[in-house]
Amino acid sequence: MKKLRKEDIKQEVFDLYDDYAHNKLQRREFIEKLSVYAIGGITVGSLLSFMMPNYKDTFLVASDDPRLNSDYVTYDSPKGGGEIKGLFSIPKNIEGKLPGIVVVHENRGLNPYIEDTARRAALDGFITLAPDALSPLGGYPGNDDKGRTMQRKRDRNEMLQDFIAAFDYLKAHKDCNGKIGVVGFCFGGWISNMMAVKVSELSAAVPFYGSQPTENIDEIKAPLMLQFAGLDERVNAGWPAYEKALKQHGKDYVAYTYPEVNHGFHNTSTPRYDKEAAELAWKRTMDFFKEKLG
Repeated sequence: MKKLRKEDIKQEVFDLYDDYAHNKLQRREFIEKLSVYAIGGITVGSLLSFMMPNYKDTFLVASDDPRLNSDYVTYDSPKGGGEIKGLFSIPKNIEGKLPGIVVVHENRGLNPYIEDTARRAALDGFITLAPDALSPLGGYPGNDDKGRTMQRKRDRNEMLQDFIAAFDYLKAHKDCNGKIGVVGFCFGGWISNMMAVKVSELSAAVPFYGSQPTENIDEIKAPLMLQFAGLDERVNAGWPAYEKALKQHGKDYVAYTYPEVNHGFHNTSTPRYDKEAAELAWKRTMDFFKEKLG
């Protein structure tokens, strides 16, 4: 069987995966459409396996990294799902209080990639909380397909309240300096944008390829850093109107578009990952939080 490389995969396959990952294609239909690209020694099975997340080999920070205290906590979300579980991470041997970051998952619950991302942010000198919006349904099931199915059962505005409650949890934490930012990916990008609208005390927001709010943009007080994938036509279509509103209301924002990369380019676990763009976007994100959160 031919060993696949990212360079072997046509852009149409990435587009199909995006549709599948965002519930526009059922698994059977996705597999049927993949068969068109099973040529030249490439099988449908190898394509499917290559496109699916590989978590165990793509961690950047070990779950037991000795530089961190990282463990699960639960907190109350009375306007959302009730009791929410999240991964709480804090650097060891801290002196003084640290700023906090809410890390928001994609449309499939708190999977290993988001946990890894939360630990990465903590190593940069932040207290992080990565909630699992699937907590009321039993939590992330260990499988992204099942996670997507579960997350569709929840109301997204109730889930927004779960992440706002995470902001409150961090703000009240004894080791937090009271300055809180949010970073989110895909669905989490939408949550990040909406927290900027809804949470007047939010100190900074970094949505990665997240859909945009269309109302109450004048209420945004937090500075924004918006990260976009150049090939992500679906999300990018809403950016011109959002940018126009941000300019109209004099909001503090900066936006970056990374050319020739796909939606999900920051996610280390799939072949959509683009190392150069992801590392640049992450450095910009951490520098932005250090500047805005102190």
